[in-house]
Amino acid sequence: MGIIFDIKRFAVHDGPGIRTTVFMKGCPLGCVWCHNPESIDSAIKTVAKTVYIGKKKFTEDETVGREMTVEEVMTELRKEKVFMEESGGGVTFSGGEPLFQSEFLTEMLEACQKENMHTTVDTCGFAKWDVLEKVARRTDLFLYDLKLMDNNLHKSYTKVSNNIILENLSALLKTGKRVRIRIPLIPGISFTGNNISETIVFLSKLNDPVEGIDLLPYHNTAAHKYKRFGIDNKLNGLKTVNKVELSEVIRSFEEAGFEVKIGG
Repeated sequence: MGIIFDIKRFAVHDGPGIRTTVFMKGCPLGCVWCHNPESIDSAIKTVAKTVYIGKKKFTEDETVGREMTVEEVMTELRKEKVFMEESGGGVTFSGGEPLFQSEFLTEMLEACQKENMHTTVDTCGFAKWDVLEKVARRTDLFLYDLKLMDNNLHKSYTKVSNNIILENLSALLKTGKRVRIRIPLIPGISFTGNNISETIVFLSKLNDPVEGIDLLPYHNTAAHKYKRFGIDNKLNGLKTVNKVELSEVIRSFEEAGFEVKIGG
């Protein structure tokens, strides 16, 4: 059994082609910019949801997360298989952090591979290597987060060290797996000259190349979630990324020899 909080169909930013993204609950990090704050806690919770119909306001309970078996998830995935096959898409496991439920994730990956579904894992890389290595044997593509290169800043903004994340990335690339790096661009935090230049230096020194870079500009579309779930939004009021500044970052990565995309 796994705990799933959403299954998104026709996803086009979570890997190649048209995909179905399975969002798994639970994450060992606590990023202040998290766009799925309801996914951090692994527990299934019931929260009050406010609904407006005209000028009338109603409050109803909403359950976040549900237990699902591998077969129950596969039943949902099979509904979209024709779109996956026609578009070169597949299934993406995201979260939260899918490695947080590594046993269920492994079972899901095996089930997908048996039905020739392309598998992608969107991960922060914060796990023991034996867990990641086991998952890697069943994964076609990794979307691997690099949030902050400075370890102290990483601890401050995500609550964990980045040492194991960087070590795991190097080890994962040595296995020959396809890996795209995802970099959240948070103004004043990860979207700084120092962090961008340090990221480029780190990636350039890796013995095994990454497939490309996905830049994820910050947006405040998750603000309503923080309010709804009663979670403190530490970035409330933060503006979205400036397009001119974004073009400069793209150019910096491209000049270093990396293929760059906005989003996935």
